[in-house]
Amino acid sequence: MQVTVLTGAGRRRDWSDEDRLEILREAFSPGAMVSHVARRFDISRSLIYQWRRAALRRAQETFFPAVIEDPIEPIASGAAPVESEAAIVLELVDGRRLRISASAPPALAVAALRAMR
Repeated sequence: MQVTVLTGAGRRRDWSDEDRLEILREAFSPGAMVSHVARRFDISRSLIYQWRRAALRRAQETFFPAVIEDPIEPIASGAAPVESEAAIVLELVDGRRLRISASAPPALAVAALRAMR
């Protein structure tokens, strides 16, 4: 029988935010298995899920300024229908822009927002 005695600071490691983000990206990429990623980095699966919950909480607490504009008044009833303006416009730091009209089905809006991640 062999016994290993750990003394001192132990195995606790400090992971940088960049390292955690890279591990999360790898663990939750399509086709990946969290257990394989955890084994490769020699960490527990529960730690990966804990990091994910913390990251999701931080993302939900992020403040996004919103500008609410008055709706455009419709022109005379005999005129041709005017295409509706975007109800939601997301302008990202990298210059990308997503416009979602008020008439868009909710499933389409959700799919578009997920694609922007």
